[in-house]
Amino acid sequence: MTSLLVIIVLVLLAVALWQLTKIFDLTQVGSSSDSSEVATDNDNNIQGYLMFGFLAFIYIFTIYGLFKWGNLVLHTPASAHGAEVDNLMNITWVLIFTVQAITQVLVHYFAFKYRGKQGQKALYFADNNKLEAIWSIIPAVVLAGLILYGLYAWTNIMFVDEDEDTVVIELYAQQFNWKARYSGADNVLGKANVRYIEGANAVGVDLSDPYAQDDVVVTELHIPVGKKILFKMRSQDVLHSAYMPHFRAQMNCVPGMVTQFAFEPIYTTAQYRELPFMVEKVANINALRAKKSAELVAKGEPALDPYTFDYLLLCNKICGASHYNMQMKIIVDTPEDYKAWLKDKATVVNEVKAALAEPASTDAAVGSDSAAVKGDKEVAVTAMK
Repeated sequence: MTSLLVIIVLVLLAVALWQLTKIFDLTQVGSSSDSSEVATDNDNNIQGYLMFGFLAFIYIFTIYGLFKWGNLVLHTPASAHGAEVDNLMNITWVLIFTVQAITQVLVHYFAFKYRGKQGQKALYFADNNKLEAIWSIIPAVVLAGLILYGLYAWTNIMFVDEDEDTVVIELYAQQFNWKARYSGADNVLGKANVRYIEGANAVGVDLSDPYAQDDVVVTELHIPVGKKILFKMRSQDVLHSAYMPHFRAQMNCVPGMVTQFAFEPIYTTAQYRELPFMVEKVANINALRAKKSAELVAKGEPALDPYTFDYLLLCNKICGASHYNMQMKIIVDTPEDYKAWLKDKATVVNEVKAALAEPASTDAAVGSDSAAVKGDKEVAVTAMK
């Protein structure tokens, strides 16, 4: 907030100075001055030195930004492929900063060196094949290298061996929440369709499919460390994007189709919380929250709860009014803890059976339509048996 106020003040100051120069010009009406609006040598010299001033501003602000906000970027990746993604990103950043450092110096230096002078004419080149080859071939080679490396990395990340022992989980997106469906002991997800969504069957599982009999639906995602997880992704309504930043994973969830992304987590949630950088980061956040809590308590409002790190599944597409709040906690467990957690979860089939076993409503307004729906449910339950 302070930075925003500083920027606003600087902008207002610049506007005020601009208005003052206009007032000064108006006070000079009638005096002898050059009003031809053709730049003089003095004007060109001022513009040339301003180029150097702007160049200094670019580099000072860049260096300041690196020191001021450099610690806010994601740190250690929590997936096996994350290091490769970070390496590709770091190479790209180095190339961008190198090219930017060289080209900006040249642009501003030449703007100063070849500034306008009285009686000087610009030298015109019709073409220069050598220069054109240099500034065409070098970027082409560099970009080709980046693209090839990116394709190589992407192929390695996206490849899933069908014979590999993986855990298959579905991520189901809808405005504005996530649900996870586990494939159960058979490790095969049952068929699903939005047309089957009703009551306890919140993700539209085909209850008559044999593979769906052991499927489990939850609202908190647990995955085992050291095991490849194959995520199958669906959307109920609009385009969403499953984004798990600490795992360097992101994939669109598209209505009407199934997309997928796989990765292997390498740190449990408890282990990642104990990494030195995360301990320091959490301490800094809680120091800020404690300061804010003191202000809230002074106003008679409740204090903020202490922050604890958790992996998160976020939506990275602007999918509606509550997009910002569309998230689900991810818990990376040891294999033993994961099995113990999953063992106690009720299957979708059992949840639907339990919902049907509840006492029927005596509300007269329900009518025959309700009976018909109940009959359809009983047919579905019969198919499950």
